[in-house]
Amino acid sequence: MSWRPTYRSSKFRNVYGKVANREHCFEGIPITKNVHDNHFCAVNNKFLAIVTESAGGGSFVVIPVTQFGRIDPHYPKVCGHHGNVLDIKWNPFHDNIIASCSEDSSVRIWEVPDGGLRRNLTESVLELYGHSRRVGLIEWHPTTSGILFSAGYDYKILIWNLEIGEPVKMIDCHTDVILCMSFNTEGSLLATSCKDKKLRVIEPRSGKVLQEANFKNHKVNRVVFLGNMKRLLTTGVSRWNTRQIALWDQEDLSMPIIEEEIDGLSGLLFPFYDADTHMLYLAGKGDGNIRYYEITLEKPYLQYLMEFRSPAPQKGLGVMPKHGLDVGACEVFRFYKLVTLKGLIEPISMIVPRRSETYQEDIYPMTPGTEPALSADEWLSGINRGKDLLKLIEFMSVCTHLGPVLMSLKEGYNRPNKLVFKAPVKEKKGGVVNGIDLLENVPPRTENELLQMFFRQQEELRRLKDELTQKDIKIRQLELELNNIRNTSHNLDPSHNCAM
Repeated sequence: MSWRPTYRSSKFRNVYGKVANREHCFEGIPITKNVHDNHFCAVNNKFLAIVTESAGGGSFVVIPVTQFGRIDPHYPKVCGHHGNVLDIKWNPFHDNIIASCSEDSSVRIWEVPDGGLRRNLTESVLELYGHSRRVGLIEWHPTTSGILFSAGYDYKILIWNLEIGEPVKMIDCHTDVILCMSFNTEGSLLATSCKDKKLRVIEPRSGKVLQEANFKNHKVNRVVFLGNMKRLLTTGVSRWNTRQIALWDQEDLSMPIIEEEIDGLSGLLFPFYDADTHMLYLAGKGDGNIRYYEITLEKPYLQYLMEFRSPAPQKGLGVMPKHGLDVGACEVFRFYKLVTLKGLIEPISMIVPRRSETYQEDIYPMTPGTEPALSADEWLSGINRGKDLLKLIEFMSVCTHLGPVLMSLKEGYNRPNKLVFKAPVKEKKGGVVNGIDLLENVPPRTENELLQMFFRQQEELRRLKDELTQKDIKIRQLELELNNIRNTSHNLDPSHNCAM
């Protein structure tokens, strides 16, 4: 029998976290104090967006990622919502398009000009109304342009086709508030965690629940798909109220593959998975540390690597897409940490120590790029790009992938995006999905919901009064024109001239 070492060799075992210098941080930002369990931060290779504290509605700031330093207190904001903003997400295929959802029960799509905002942005490209209660989560489809998912406190998930500006599907299988949504690589499966303590794997186009778990020893809070490994990872609490993670087979949720207790703290654990390096990052809300692991298909499945420590507690974390990383510094992941007490956004780079200055192909495989694999209509018709053509591509012996269009980071990211976002012209109204009116009159349950309904009705009254005023003006103009025509015809009448 050959001798085997008791440790497992890994190229990522020495990964370390490096905090940016003070001059490369963002200061003076009034980060929201909302206690909703979200990150309140979204990043791409152009902009950094942060939900801010504001009165009289919700707002967030959008800052170019290279505009470091202290931000002016009067810096322009995106401020069109009538309630607190609960989630923001950048479009993965268009760097200037961002989606937001709010307590005012709406989802809005915004277009940020190149170079950032010069004045407050109050007019959105699209206003999407379909939920009867506040909307707490939004997610862009990972491979399809123009498809957005939203989850509301009405226990429904709506699928929006932004090419027509309407909801096209409704997933109505949850019995309580939806806590988290996560897609597999090709976007053909959706995993959700819910306040009813159940973990579900759903086929999003049909709304069919493929797998469901209700494991008493592990109360699920957050879930993430582990790339193409056909695994799910969840964070939650054990029956002894200790923080815990669990690994699941996506095709069999009867029992977790493994469970591992983390610690006895109470903050929510946010999981972040890097499919290129198979690394998992765990960051607790209110913690100052970030743990990271390596995921494998063989035992022990979950290999602890190291821990980044910091004294400042984090409210949320934004993650830079792969094509925005510094490959010359062997950076494999970058967080943007929100420190509420200091009004500080602190970039944290996860770096693989290498002496060579050449491109490290082993840590930078082909990664999802900024080109969609499918249009909205193609995805809704049932196509999964990559999966349906896999056999043909294998026969042609071409390097391929399942799901998104891949790109290499070797030459750096400088390819311009040719996608242009065109919003449909539509009235601001609710939709009907599966014969159900999504804006039916649901009585408010809380004082906050009552206020939201009151503000919506006030806005509708103002709009109707404006319409009536415009119509009155138009009627007066038409009456004047009619009198002028009558006077003209009367003056031209021959009998009238003879009598005179």
